[in-house]
Amino acid sequence: MRSIWKGAISFGLVTIPVKLYSATEQKDVAFHQVHREDGGRIRYKRVCTVDGEEVAYADIAKGYELPTGEMVVLTDEDFEDLPLTTSRRIDVLQFTPAEQIDPIYFAKTYYLEPDAQGSKPYVLLRDALESSGQVAVVKVALRQRESLATLRVRDGIFVLETMLWPDEIRAPDFPFLEEDIEVRPQELKMAESLISTMEADFDPTEYHDAYREALQQVIEAKVAGREVVAAREEEEAGPAVDLMAALRASVEAAKRERAGASAEPKPKPRKAAGKTAGRAASGAQKEKEKEEEKAPAKQRKTRKSA
Repeated sequence: MRSIWKGAISFGLVTIPVKLYSATEQKDVAFHQVHREDGGRIRYKRVCTVDGEEVAYADIAKGYELPTGEMVVLTDEDFEDLPLTTSRRIDVLQFTPAEQIDPIYFAKTYYLEPDAQGSKPYVLLRDALESSGQVAVVKVALRQRESLATLRVRDGIFVLETMLWPDEIRAPDFPFLEEDIEVRPQELKMAESLISTMEADFDPTEYHDAYREALQQVIEAKVAGREVVAAREEEEAGPAVDLMAALRASVEAAKRERAGASAEPKPKPRKAAGKTAGRAASGAQKEKEKEEEKAPAKQRKTRKSA
C-alpha cells in the first residue's frame, strides 16, 4: 500500500507522527468508453462555453455560481488562505462510546501507521483506547476539506473513519410515516420468529459479488471467442397478499435451510459378519460355475462320468 497523507495525531501534549492509507478498495470491473465500430477510445475536450476554445488544464479554476447566474472565480491562492488548522494534524476532541455514533455519519475508512519515531506513543494510545472500550472523536483535514472522524482500533491498527457533518444527513420525509398503520400482535410475533430463525454470527467471507463474477465470465468468454449465453432471470416475487401466511412460509423455509446446512453426512452402516461371509461364499460358488462353463466339453463329460 502507498500512503496518501502524512501528519500526526495530537493527543493533549502528545504528538504521534503517522501515515494515512486507504483501508478499502472498490473491486469493480473498469470500462472505457469506445467507438462501437472500431473500439477506439473516446476522448473529451475541455471547451469554454463562452468562446468555444479548448482550455488547458493549467488555466482551469473553480467557479461558484450565484443564484443570479453570475460566477465567482476562485484560484488556488484563495484556498491557500483558508484557515485549516488540522491540515497536518488529527486533533483528538473527546472520547465517547462507539454505540453513541450512528453509522450513517461514516463516510470513508483509513488505516494509520506510525512513523519510526512514533511507534511507542502510538502503541500506548492504541492500548489505552482499546482497553477503554471507547472511540476517539477527532477533527482532520484531507484534500482541503475538514471533517469530523472517529479513531478506533482494529487488528492492532488505528482506523480513522471520516464522518459527515450533521447538516449533510438528510431527514427522512416519507408520507407513510404519517399514516396510522396497524400491525397485529400475531404478525409481529411471527416476524420476530423469522428473525430468530435466521439469526447467525456474521462472517463476511460467506458472501461474494455474484454480478461482478458473472461479468468477468462474460468478458473472458468474449476474449476466448465463445458464444455468450445470457443467464435466465429469476421472476421477482410480488408483494405478499397474506402477510401472515408469507411470514409463516418464510419461517418454515428458513428452518429447512438451517437444518440442511447443519446436517452432517451419516456414516454407512457396517455389514453383519454372517451376511458378509454368506455373500463371499455365494460369490465363490458363482466364480466356480463360470470356470466350469469355460472348460472344454470333454473335460465336463469326464467330470460327469466320474
